Formats: sequence, C-alpha cells, structure tokens
Amino acid sequence: MTFAALQPLADRSALFTALRQDALATATDELGDHRWDADMTAGTITFTANADPSRTLVTTAHLIATIAPGPRSLLWAWAHPQGDAQGVAAQLRDYGVEHGLADLAEPELPFPADASGDEEWIAAAAHTIAGVAVEITGRSPYYSAPISGGTRAVFLLDAPVPALTVASATTALPRILSGLALPDARTAVWDLARLAGWNLAWTDDAYTGATITDATASVTFRFDESARITNIEGTLQPQG
Repeated sequence: MTFAALQPLADRSALFTALRQDALATATDELGDHRWDADMTAGTITFTANADPSRTLVTTAHLIATIAPGPRSLLWAWAHPQGDAQGVAAQLRDYGVEHGLADLAEPELPFPADASGDEEWIAAAAHTIAGVAVEITGRSPYYSAPISGGTRAVFLLDAPVPALTVASATTALPRILSGLALPDARTAVWDLARLAGWNLAWTDDAYTGATITDATASVTFRFDESARITNIEGTLQPQG
C-alpha cells in the first residue's frame, strides 16, 4: 500500500487507466527502441525512435506531482515553485478541498511511516497517484517519468492515441484482466463506462450484470457475489 487514503480513487479508475496505458504502450512500441524527452517550457513529452529520430510521438504533458526519496514526500505540481497553480493538477487540490481529502489539499504529502521509499515503492506510488489523477480529471493516459536521484514525475498526457471504444476495449480486456487486480470490479466497470463516455445499464436490481454500449459494440459483464467479473459477452454494432 502506498497512500491509503487515495487508493480507493485509483482503484475505481483502474480498469479505464489500464486500457489507456495499453493504448499508449501500443503507440510507443510501434517506435521500437525509443527514448523520451520532456520540454517543460513547451509542456510536451516526446517519444523518439532511436533508430530513426524522425519517427516521434509528441504528447502534451501536464505535471501532476513529483515523488522524491530524499525528502520522502510527494509534492503536488500546483504547489511547485515552477508549477501552475491553476493547471490540471489544481483539479486534484480542488477535489480534495470539496471532499475533505487532506492528502489532495495539502501541498506536500509525506511518505507513510512504514514505507520503504525505495525505487519499487516510488514506482507503485506514482501508479497510484496517476490513477487518482485520471479518476478526478478524466484525462489519460499517464506517464511516470524517472528523473534524477530516484525521483519520479507523474504526468497526464494528451496523446495521439485512438479513442477507447467498447469494441477495442473488449478485444484488449482478456489480456488486461489477466494481470490486473481489481478490489471491486463492478465499480471499476461502472467507472470505465463513465470515464469513456459510454452508456451503462444494470441488468437487474441486484447489479449482477452491466451492459455497456457505444457506437461500436454492446458488451455485458457478469459479476459474482463478491463483485468479481465472471463472464463478458458482447456483439459488434452494425456499421453504416
């Protein structure tokens, strides 16, 4: 566990976040071996193919937070001396104020006392913070950038990757779900539909199933008594 008070927000967006990260990974994998470069003045992160520097993926990058092992703390971008107090990260602060979440409303968040604070822990913390940011802002995907001294910077990206559709999600879900632990899969499916802008209808009053629909497909998720996904079945929508 990293930041316990924020974990439920990250858990809620976990399925949507994983699908959007998969889309980003597909886009960067097409570059082959590549590097990334951040231009904080331009507000971009560019992924460049090492074999052919003319092949790039340019994204608009919104700094959310930095997580540093030295001070053992997370610093929200809205509180950074060189940050934008009214930028995308400020939406997290405003959410924290509105909902009484001090971990979002305070400028700096210390690591939990029992946190190792090592590279692996910081990487996991960055994933949690990114999931929180996706949940609150609706922006995705994200990039967790390793910078000097073991610090990581968490960015939300406006990236030229295909929009998420029910059809594309259904294709990717078996692979995504095989490596993803969802504390409450039923809520994660509901939030996936919300964040993606799809229609969702529960199949019954007991919430044992949910059907999500967009212009590309209609898919029904079935859940057991522990809100775990037991089956996914769907049909493609006829295309005019």
